Amino acid sequence: VHLVESGGGAVQAGGSLRLSCIVSGYSYSSVCLGWFRQAPGKEREGVAALLSDGTTYYADSVKGRFTISKDNAKNTLYLQMNSLQPEDTAVYFCAADIEPRPRSMVLRQDAYNYWGQGTQVTVSS
Repeated sequence: VHLVESGGGAVQAGGSLRLSCIVSGYSYSSVCLGWFRQAPGKEREGVAALLSDGTTYYADSVKGRFTISKDNAKNTLYLQMNSLQPEDTAVYFCAADIEPRPRSMVLRQDAYNYWGQGTQVTVSS
């Protein structure tokens, strides 16, 4: 499985960015796709996840501001980020694996074995 992120950058508070992640090389039907982020000096945290049946999960800190989606024709996972705040500054990673059991694990990094290289998002006040 191969994942490549893009779309990071620098924005001012209140702005928006859309991250993309091209996912290839998997053949299993029950796949879980996720976005994680890691700020300097902090643990990597789950931001959003999308299951194969369309169910989405979000961290409380991003609910109502971020939207995870995918375009199957393009094998691409997206993270639309609106109303960005300085605390959203981090390296963002996409991840993929077989859907975990229980599903509540989807925002835990140990549920994923396949990761992209990360893309930097910087939000200034």
